[in-house]
Amino acid sequence: MAKAKKSIFENPILSTKVKSANTKIFPEGALGYFLGPTLALLANSILAGYFNRYMQDVLGIGSSWAKTFFTWLPVISVIFVVLGNILVGRLMDRSRTKAGKARPLILLSIPISILALLMLFVFTPFSQATSAKGTQMTALVLIAIGYNLWFAVAYPFYYTSYASLVNLSTRNSKVRSLLATISNATSLAAVGLCSMILPFFLGMLFVNRKDASGNILTDPNGVAIIDAQASFNNWKIFVIALIIITAVGAIVEYYFTRERVTEESFANASLMTQKKAVSVRKQAGICLKDKFWWLMILFFFLYQFGGMLKNVSQLYFCASLFPIADPKTGELIYSTANGGVFQGTLSIVGAIPTALGMVIAWPLSNKIGKGKAIFAGAILSTVGGAIGFIDPTNFYLVVASFVIKALGSTPAMYLSLALLADTLDHQEAMHKTRTDGFSMTIYGAIMAGMTGIATGVLNMVVTATDYSNAMSAAGTQNAMTWLFIGGETLCYACIGILFIFMGVEKFSRFDHKAITLDQKAAALAEGSEYVDPATRLKQEEAEADAAAEKQRVADLKARCEKKGLDFEAEEAKYQKARADKETAAAAKKAAAEEKRAAAEKAKQAKFDALSDEKKAAIEAKNKRKAEKQAKKDADAFAEFNRLRAANGQTVLTEADLADEPAQSEPTAVAEPNAAETVAAPADTADTATEPVAEDTADAQDKD
Repeated sequence: MAKAKKSIFENPILSTKVKSANTKIFPEGALGYFLGPTLALLANSILAGYFNRYMQDVLGIGSSWAKTFFTWLPVISVIFVVLGNILVGRLMDRSRTKAGKARPLILLSIPISILALLMLFVFTPFSQATSAKGTQMTALVLIAIGYNLWFAVAYPFYYTSYASLVNLSTRNSKVRSLLATISNATSLAAVGLCSMILPFFLGMLFVNRKDASGNILTDPNGVAIIDAQASFNNWKIFVIALIIITAVGAIVEYYFTRERVTEESFANASLMTQKKAVSVRKQAGICLKDKFWWLMILFFFLYQFGGMLKNVSQLYFCASLFPIADPKTGELIYSTANGGVFQGTLSIVGAIPTALGMVIAWPLSNKIGKGKAIFAGAILSTVGGAIGFIDPTNFYLVVASFVIKALGSTPAMYLSLALLADTLDHQEAMHKTRTDGFSMTIYGAIMAGMTGIATGVLNMVVTATDYSNAMSAAGTQNAMTWLFIGGETLCYACIGILFIFMGVEKFSRFDHKAITLDQKAAALAEGSEYVDPATRLKQEEAEADAAAEKQRVADLKARCEKKGLDFEAEEAKYQKARADKETAAAAKKAAAEEKRAAAEKAKQAKFDALSDEKKAAIEAKNKRKAEKQAKKDADAFAEFNRLRAANGQTVLTEADLADEPAQSEPTAVAEPNAAETVAAPADTADTATEPVAEDTADAQDKD
């Protein structure tokens, strides 16, 4: 038999730096899911937020030769965006490397991203309406190629892979929620850096033309005139720095992430099975018949379209509704730079509730569920948007509206990818097939394509309202208000309606068990040894710990030899420090346990002091809750088995559930206040106090 050709990703240089079988905040969460993606996404955030203004103010979109081109370029490019995402989806499906399915594509996105940015900002010649025809055409061609190279190739290669990592890193539902929270926070961080910091420096990227006395030159409508050549040169320098940042971010993300779900399929499948990719047709057939999948896709469409309408129109809205008085003349001036001041202020204030949401989204999802959290947030965002319509010219009222919308959007922002992962797990449990490739293709097309569609809508409105020459006109202000406030508000109202019907989470426990049993059956049928994911991960972590310890000893011996130190003495110091650390950790754990026991004792004492009538009422309430939850669980289990049977799969039994192991990946990140949650004592379950009853109900809801 011919020897299999080794993949380049088997080279140790390209190996992941994450050795732990468990997902940990550092380095994986901090570097792989936050810092790396934040830097890598900066370029796209800037393109989405400012490229349209760059084309208008610097390259002369307002001139006759460019209006039609720049209006339809982002819309037509959506076709290529969809095709690009289909390509990425197929590459992910066919990828069978040691690095995983998605991570290799992150590396491949780097050179494409660099070329696209160079074509858009560096290679493109400076061109205005008065430039030579050949120069104008060269600029148009390079912009068209660079634009599509970015949004249809580079961005799908990166973003679809980046978004897939939450699904592929772990099956643990709570850890997924955490990773989704961190992952989505990166998009927020990237957009935040662009919308909170960059606006205050727009005077350097959109340079206002001044007279000999230093006064800003304006047109008859009070709109500042841009020094296009100076702005063009400054953008070149800025983009070169941006290219370096983007590349570094993608490299950091690649090295500090790990695809444990992909590794799981490799560990428990034959070589032939590993090489066999599921067809797009089969994946599409599974997805198109799944109502939960459709709910998620419609959600992403509405969420991204509303968000992109807000993002691409924010600077236009601020520039057209909020002028700044010239300090010398007192004249009210409408300009891109002035609008940037209001945009930056708005974004900074809006970031506060969004950052707060990042802290509460994960524990909130554990308490009430991801779907319910997103539903509640959508309703709140709808109310917040309605407030903005009261008086769009009142900046303080707009800020209040923006803050409420931002707070309401946080569950959708941070939890949606984790909910999509639950949906894909449900599909796998029903069909023994994962649809990551097709699903992330559609997801990526939506997330990338909405930028073009929203920009196209904006450009049509800009052209129709003659924005550049009538920035302060009532028609322009109304149009920008509807784009900035109205579009997103209507989308969130629709999301609220959609999520009334989202209930995939009730199957999560059964999905994970079914997947494990199906994998075991497949492995045994192929004559392979089956190792359950939890055991395999523990073994890997033990091996990694052993290797790390061996390397530590070798490093210490080398250091002692180099510096003339006594190895035995240095090793004794290390072991003592380690023992002290373990003792401190044990003491901390014991203190927490003592605190928990004391709280439990206090609750029990409080209960014992109640009257018999009150005790009976509490017991009855607990019983009703338990019965209600038991019925919900039984109904969900029955529906799960009905769906399994309808898809030709073996149904689960109560014995299967009774034999289920702990979550496949115990995380090192503890749920907030988990140590302080008091459960009812086993021997006094019927006599729990009312607060304990609530805790018990919450725990049941989490299941």
